[in-house]
Amino acid sequence: MADNQISGEHSLRDKFADGIGKFSGSRFVRSIIAAGYSVITFSIVGAIFLILTVLPQAFPIPGFAGWYAGTIGRFTNLFQVVFNSTMGILALVFAGTFTYTYTKIYRDEEHLALEPLNGLLMFLMAFFITVPQLIWKGGSIQMVQSLDKMNIIGGGYAVSGGGITRIASVGIFTGIVVGWITVQIYRETIKHNWRIKMPASVPSGVSNSFSALIPATCVAIVISLLNFILVMAGTDLFKVLFIPFSFISNIADTWWGFIIIILLIHLLWWFGIHGATIMSSFYTPIVLANLAANVKGASHFFAGDPLNSFVIIGGSGATLGVAIWLATRSKSAQLRALGRVEVVPALFNINEPLLFGLPIVYNAQLAIPFIGAPVVSGIVGYLAVTTHIVPKIILQQPWPTPVGLSGFIATASWKGAVLSVVCALVAFAVWYPFIVHYDRKLYKHEQANAAAEKD
Repeated sequence: MADNQISGEHSLRDKFADGIGKFSGSRFVRSIIAAGYSVITFSIVGAIFLILTVLPQAFPIPGFAGWYAGTIGRFTNLFQVVFNSTMGILALVFAGTFTYTYTKIYRDEEHLALEPLNGLLMFLMAFFITVPQLIWKGGSIQMVQSLDKMNIIGGGYAVSGGGITRIASVGIFTGIVVGWITVQIYRETIKHNWRIKMPASVPSGVSNSFSALIPATCVAIVISLLNFILVMAGTDLFKVLFIPFSFISNIADTWWGFIIIILLIHLLWWFGIHGATIMSSFYTPIVLANLAANVKGASHFFAGDPLNSFVIIGGSGATLGVAIWLATRSKSAQLRALGRVEVVPALFNINEPLLFGLPIVYNAQLAIPFIGAPVVSGIVGYLAVTTHIVPKIILQQPWPTPVGLSGFIATASWKGAVLSVVCALVAFAVWYPFIVHYDRKLYKHEQANAAAEKD
């Protein structure tokens, strides 16, 4: 009976792991992850120039503000232009990379005559079909016009100090949907051989252009028809998708929604599945949109990269303190050696050696601190930022940024650096009794083995 129960538990666990593994390996998720990586460069460049505009706030030193105004501050509008040219086109970068990668994956795995560049260009066409705001008025479709200073729209295009509003972070979710539709139409037309074939003597550039003519026409017709239907209904694709997107965003920005995200990341990791990769495919559009909103005056906690700043310092499970302790205080030779290997990677938030070396994956003895430590550090970080003890997150640091520096970059404040260190210490306090107990257990086992070998 016990054997059957254990077998059933293993079967259920294996089925769960297989299901999640298939999802994480799906073409859509892989494309979303690639899109998230593509944004990193732009967000870092934007962050550098945004920091130059907020230096007086980051360094409230007497006399510094006056010196700044007469020197660096004279170029703030130029810095803002650079920032707008990175963060202000996030929808194009994110959804464009998603579409390019999605097309490439279908080409490679289904062996179709798809050109990723054509997929990207068709997406840009389709996306810009949805960007202008249109209305049905006087028996025809007309461009929305508004000179309200809170809602400036010219020729259907809403604009702000950051440029065309809908091609920035607010358009990421719509861009993903349009990119998915574009790739599926492109894929179906090629599968059914709806394309113009040119002789082999025709240059490849010309041949590719003509081969995309029919798919591009189909994409334009489908997106335009969808746009027309929504306009006739008094709305558009952006407004329709904003409802579920804003709902999910609002949930993720609550303390309990944030904790659920942390729990899911670590539960998945405990099953040996890269939880951060899975969950980031869902929340990346949200944190990017919230980051852009924070720069404009909003106050979201779940923006940029709060996890690597204040939660999973040292890697999933918040194991930086564990790695340092193992390298310096562990009695177990096995754990001490593992700690010495892991301590440097942990400084850059890489901890696979611990996850699979301690191990943490499938290890019931370490499940509580592995899940509990990031939950506690997450609560500390959330409370510190939402109560305004520490400034809100306005920049996205690279995920390998070491503790302290990550918090400083994220908030452009020394308070963020202090909070990052505090969160790491709090997480280690949760880990301490468990890792000490685990170390003693392995040490006794090693001593017993050594004694047995002598005998």
